[in-house]
Amino acid sequence: MGFQFAETMSGAVEWSAQPGVRQPLSFEVTATASSTREHLRDGKARLSGVIHAPPLAPTAAVEGVITIRLFGERIIRYELAFTAADGKPYTLVGQKDIRWLSPTRSFTYLPAEIFDDAHRRVGTCETTFNVERDLWSFVRSFRPA
Repeated sequence: MGFQFAETMSGAVEWSAQPGVRQPLSFEVTATASSTREHLRDGKARLSGVIHAPPLAPTAAVEGVITIRLFGERIIRYELAFTAADGKPYTLVGQKDIRWLSPTRSFTYLPAEIFDDAHRRVGTCETTFNVERDLWSFVRSFRPA
């Protein structure tokens, strides 16, 4: 048996083509691990959902992987692939570095970058999980899968 949960992250992106200009960015994803045993071995779960990253991708479907390794490496890594409005593929890659002396910040802050298909950085992002607004729905989203 596996598990599933949903998460929303929101913040801003600064596109490389427009330095100093910040645009809103958010994504809502559902993480699914088909086997708890496999997840415990490699820390990976599938992600699916939607990203809002105007003007590149006002709304686009995302697929990817979340890697959760709270002990040892102390990371939560996101890799989200999407096709933008221009029809080209992009990937958002970000990582939460877990610091047990600063749990709220380290579990809620996600710095990330967006890359094109040639692995050139096209944007730099900062997103957060809004504890006041989203914690209850996050907790309620956990279920067997």
